[in-house]
Amino acid sequence: MAHIPDGVLSLPVLAVGGAVSVVGVGLGLRGLDPTRTPRVAVLSAVLFVASLVHFPAGLASVHLLLNGLAGIILGWAAFPALLVALLLQAVLFGFGGLAVLGVNTMDMAVPALLAASLFRLGWNQGAPRRAALLGGACAAGSVLLTAVMVAAVMALSGREFETAAKLVVATHLPVAGIEAVFTAAVVSLLARVKPDMLARPT
Repeated sequence: MAHIPDGVLSLPVLAVGGAVSVVGVGLGLRGLDPTRTPRVAVLSAVLFVASLVHFPAGLASVHLLLNGLAGIILGWAAFPALLVALLLQAVLFGFGGLAVLGVNTMDMAVPALLAASLFRLGWNQGAPRRAALLGGACAAGSVLLTAVMVAAVMALSGREFETAAKLVVATHLPVAGIEAVFTAAVVSLLARVKPDMLARPT
């Protein structure tokens, strides 16, 4: 349940999540020049479609997040890209809610930014194999951090959500593995054919 529905979180948690997302989206849009807008739009569409790829997890199911890949490619622009994808998922499919849109965006975009920062620290341009390993590790970490953040905001909203919070983390362990492999392949390809897409997220 990476998409938290309405009616679950407390008002203070909603307020903090909304504030973080407003700042993040503002910074993402401020640093977005017209030449990068199509890239952001494409990644936002990919994030939206990723929600349709489901995997069984016990009595429920989980889906791809791809926020680590978005962070590596987009940097701060991952905030508005994720916001649009989450909004469409909520409106069209009922994944998550509108009141919790800020928290859901925060839970996915903050790990995306951390993934971008760690990738930048470890990658030397022109090293596709290293890029693949770093990209995969950052993607897996991004998924796990998203799950931990979802669990944390649920636990902070009431003790009755603690069991569900633990399940969120457990069910996203296989997703982290799948995204690590997928992101490693994508980043390796980009490092070979279009390294400028990995060069310096803004």
